[in-house]
Amino acid sequence: MIGIIDYGMGNLYSVSKALERMNVECVISNDRDVLFEAEGLILPGVGSFRDAMSILQETGLDSFIKEEVARGKKMLGICLGMQLLFEESEENGVTEGLSLLKGKVERFPGVTEVGASYKVPHMGWNKLEFQQASPLLEGVPEDFVYFVHSYYVKDFAEAELLASSTYDVQVPAVVGRGNVFGTQFHPEKSSNVGLGILKNFVNLVKEEER
Repeated sequence: MIGIIDYGMGNLYSVSKALERMNVECVISNDRDVLFEAEGLILPGVGSFRDAMSILQETGLDSFIKEEVARGKKMLGICLGMQLLFEESEENGVTEGLSLLKGKVERFPGVTEVGASYKVPHMGWNKLEFQQASPLLEGVPEDFVYFVHSYYVKDFAEAELLASSTYDVQVPAVVGRGNVFGTQFHPEKSSNVGLGILKNFVNLVKEEER
Protein backbone atom coordinates (compact mmCIF):
# COMPACT_ATOMS: atom_id res chain seq x y z
CA MET A 1 0.00 0.00 0.00
CA ILE A 2 1.16 3.53 -0.81
CA GLY A 3 0.51 6.25 1.76
CA ILE A 4 -0.25 9.72 0.36
CA ILE A 5 0.62 12.27 3.03
CA ASP A 6 -2.23 14.71 3.61
CA TYR A 7 -1.06 17.98 5.15
CA GLY A 8 -3.71 20.14 3.53
CA MET A 9 -1.62 21.38 0.60
CA GLY A 10 -1.46 18.52 -1.84
CA ASN A 11 -2.91 17.41 -5.14
CA LEU A 12 -4.24 14.38 -3.30
CA TYR A 13 -7.17 13.42 -5.50
CA SER A 14 -5.27 13.34 -8.79
CA VAL A 15 -2.39 11.35 -7.29
CA SER A 16 -4.70 8.80 -5.69
CA LYS A 17 -6.75 8.43 -8.88
CA ALA A 18 -3.60 7.84 -10.92
CA LEU A 19 -2.57 5.05 -8.54
CA GLU A 20 -6.06 3.57 -8.55
CA ARG A 21 -6.01 3.46 -12.36
CA MET A 22 -2.90 1.30 -12.03
CA ASN A 23 -4.71 -0.93 -9.51
CA VAL A 24 -2.36 0.20 -6.74
CA GLU A 25 -3.80 0.26 -3.24
CA CYS A 26 -3.31 3.65 -1.60
CA VAL A 27 -4.52 5.66 1.35
CA ILE A 28 -4.71 9.44 1.90
CA SER A 29 -3.99 10.27 5.53
CA ASN A 30 -2.33 12.61 8.02
CA ASP A 31 -2.40 9.90 10.70
CA ARG A 32 1.14 8.73 11.41
CA ASP A 33 -0.06 5.31 12.57
CA VAL A 34 -1.85 4.78 9.25
CA LEU A 35 1.08 6.07 7.21
CA PHE A 36 3.49 3.93 9.24
CA GLU A 37 1.74 0.83 7.88
CA ALA A 38 2.20 1.97 4.26
CA GLU A 39 5.04 0.33 2.34
CA GLY A 40 5.89 3.55 0.49
CA LEU A 41 5.07 7.25 0.87
CA ILE A 42 4.19 10.05 -1.53
CA LEU A 43 4.51 13.68 -0.45
CA PRO A 44 2.47 15.82 -2.87
CA GLY A 45 2.26 19.57 -2.69
CA VAL A 46 0.80 22.73 -4.16
CA GLY A 47 1.36 26.17 -2.64
CA SER A 48 3.91 27.91 -0.43
CA PHE A 49 7.05 26.19 0.89
CA ARG A 50 6.91 28.14 4.16
CA ASP A 51 3.25 27.26 4.80
CA ALA A 52 3.88 23.62 3.95
CA MET A 53 6.82 23.28 6.34
CA SER A 54 4.87 25.06 9.07
CA ILE A 55 2.05 22.52 8.80
CA LEU A 56 4.44 19.57 8.67
CA GLN A 57 6.17 20.81 11.82
CA GLU A 58 2.93 21.54 13.68
CA THR A 59 1.61 18.06 12.96
CA GLY A 60 4.90 16.28 13.59
CA LEU A 61 4.85 14.89 10.07
CA ASP A 62 8.28 16.39 9.38
CA SER A 63 9.86 14.17 12.04
CA PHE A 64 7.77 11.21 10.92
CA ILE A 65 8.96 11.56 7.31
CA LYS A 66 12.61 11.72 8.37
CA GLU A 67 12.19 8.70 10.64
CA GLU A 68 10.51 6.64 7.91
CA VAL A 69 13.18 7.55 5.37
CA ALA A 70 15.86 6.61 7.90
CA ARG A 71 14.12 3.23 8.28
CA GLY A 72 14.50 2.73 4.53
CA LYS A 73 10.95 3.42 3.39
CA LYS A 74 10.67 4.68 -0.20
CA MET A 75 9.58 8.31 -0.52
CA LEU A 76 8.45 10.26 -3.59
CA GLY A 77 7.96 14.03 -3.44
CA ILE A 78 5.89 15.70 -6.16
CA CYS A 79 6.15 19.39 -7.18
CA LEU A 80 6.22 21.36 -3.89
CA GLY A 81 6.63 17.97 -2.20
CA MET A 82 9.89 17.51 -4.09
CA GLN A 83 11.12 20.97 -3.07
CA LEU A 84 10.40 20.18 0.58
CA LEU A 85 12.95 17.35 0.41
CA PHE A 86 15.75 19.90 0.05
CA GLU A 87 17.61 22.03 2.59
CA GLU A 88 15.85 25.37 2.29
CA SER A 89 13.73 27.70 0.16
CA GLU A 90 13.78 31.46 -0.27
CA GLU A 91 10.01 31.60 -0.87
CA ASN A 92 8.45 34.17 1.50
CA GLY A 93 11.73 34.35 3.38
CA VAL A 94 14.30 31.63 3.95
CA THR A 95 12.70 28.48 5.38
CA GLU A 96 14.44 25.23 6.27
CA GLY A 97 13.24 22.11 4.49
CA LEU A 98 13.47 18.42 5.35
CA SER A 99 17.14 18.29 4.27
CA LEU A 100 16.84 14.80 2.80
CA LEU A 101 18.57 16.00 -0.36
CA LYS A 102 21.21 18.68 -0.97
CA GLY A 103 20.10 21.94 -2.57
CA LYS A 104 18.26 25.22 -2.19
CA VAL A 105 15.00 26.37 -3.75
CA GLU A 106 14.99 29.76 -5.50
CA ARG A 107 12.58 31.67 -7.70
CA PHE A 108 13.03 31.73 -11.45
CA PRO A 109 14.77 35.01 -12.32
CA GLY A 110 12.26 35.74 -15.08
CA VAL A 111 15.01 37.55 -16.99
CA THR A 112 17.65 35.96 -19.22
CA GLU A 113 21.34 36.83 -19.17
CA VAL A 114 20.80 39.12 -22.16
CA GLY A 115 17.95 40.93 -20.47
CA ALA A 116 14.96 39.32 -22.19
CA SER A 117 12.06 38.38 -19.95
CA TYR A 118 10.22 35.08 -19.75
CA LYS A 119 7.06 33.96 -18.01
CA VAL A 120 6.98 32.88 -14.40
CA PRO A 121 5.52 30.50 -13.32
CA HIS A 122 6.92 27.81 -15.58
CA MET A 123 3.61 26.31 -16.67
CA GLY A 124 2.96 23.67 -19.30
CA TRP A 125 4.67 20.79 -21.05
CA ASN A 126 8.45 20.58 -21.19
CA LYS A 127 10.81 17.82 -22.22
CA LEU A 128 12.81 15.64 -19.86
CA GLU A 129 16.57 15.34 -20.39
CA PHE A 130 17.95 12.26 -18.66
CA GLN A 131 21.19 12.81 -16.75
CA GLN A 132 21.83 9.30 -15.43
CA ALA A 133 20.23 5.88 -15.25
CA SER A 134 17.79 5.17 -12.44
CA PRO A 135 15.21 2.47 -11.72
CA LEU A 136 12.69 5.33 -11.46
CA LEU A 137 13.22 6.11 -15.14
CA GLU A 138 13.47 2.57 -16.45
CA GLY A 139 11.47 2.15 -19.66
CA VAL A 140 10.39 5.81 -19.60
CA PRO A 141 11.10 7.89 -22.72
CA GLU A 142 12.72 11.33 -22.73
CA ASP A 143 9.40 12.97 -23.46
CA PHE A 144 7.24 15.87 -22.35
CA VAL A 145 5.82 16.21 -18.84
CA TYR A 146 3.62 18.82 -17.15
CA PHE A 147 5.12 21.53 -14.93
CA VAL A 148 3.52 24.26 -12.79
CA HIS A 149 6.04 26.08 -10.57
CA SER A 150 7.70 29.43 -9.91
CA TYR A 151 10.61 28.06 -7.89
CA TYR A 152 13.30 25.54 -8.79
CA VAL A 153 16.21 23.77 -7.08
CA LYS A 154 19.73 25.21 -7.29
CA ASP A 155 23.07 24.17 -5.76
CA PHE A 156 22.00 20.53 -5.90
CA ALA A 157 24.32 17.51 -5.84
CA GLU A 158 25.03 16.32 -9.38
CA ALA A 159 24.90 12.72 -8.15
CA GLU A 160 21.27 13.28 -7.10
CA LEU A 161 20.12 14.71 -10.46
CA LEU A 162 18.37 12.02 -12.51
CA ALA A 163 16.68 14.18 -15.15
CA SER A 164 16.40 17.85 -15.92
CA SER A 165 14.44 20.18 -18.14
CA THR A 166 15.35 23.56 -19.57
CA TYR A 167 13.38 26.73 -18.88
CA ASP A 168 16.07 29.30 -19.64
CA VAL A 169 17.98 27.66 -16.75
CA GLN A 170 18.53 23.99 -15.97
CA VAL A 171 15.61 22.75 -13.89
CA PRO A 172 16.05 19.59 -11.81
CA ALA A 173 13.01 17.58 -12.92
CA VAL A 174 13.71 14.18 -11.35
CA VAL A 175 15.99 13.74 -8.34
CA GLY A 176 16.91 10.82 -6.17
CA ARG A 177 19.29 9.37 -3.65
CA GLY A 178 18.89 5.99 -2.00
CA ASN A 179 15.22 5.58 -1.10
CA VAL A 180 14.28 9.25 -1.63
CA PHE A 181 12.97 10.48 -5.00
CA GLY A 182 11.29 13.60 -6.30
CA THR A 183 9.68 15.00 -9.45
CA GLN A 184 9.29 18.74 -9.99
CA PHE A 185 6.55 18.08 -12.53
CA HIS A 186 3.22 16.36 -11.89
CA PRO A 187 3.57 12.71 -12.98
CA GLU A 188 -0.14 12.13 -12.38
CA LYS A 189 -0.89 14.79 -15.03
CA SER A 190 1.89 13.82 -17.45
CA SER A 191 0.22 11.11 -19.51
CA ASN A 192 2.04 7.79 -20.02
CA VAL A 193 5.46 9.24 -19.17
CA GLY A 194 4.34 10.32 -15.71
CA LEU A 195 2.36 7.16 -15.11
CA GLY A 196 5.46 5.16 -16.06
CA ILE A 197 7.44 6.95 -13.36
CA LEU A 198 4.71 6.35 -10.79
CA LYS A 199 4.62 2.68 -11.79
CA ASN A 200 8.40 2.41 -11.38
CA PHE A 201 8.14 3.95 -7.91
CA VAL A 202 5.47 1.44 -6.95
CA ASN A 203 7.65 -1.39 -8.29
CA LEU A 204 10.58 -0.16 -6.20
CA VAL A 205 8.32 -0.24 -3.14
CA LYS A 206 7.18 -3.78 -3.97
CA GLU A 207 10.78 -4.94 -4.39
CA GLU A 208 11.49 -3.70 -0.87
CA GLU A 209 8.62 -5.85 0.43
CA ARG A 210 10.07 -9.07 -1.01
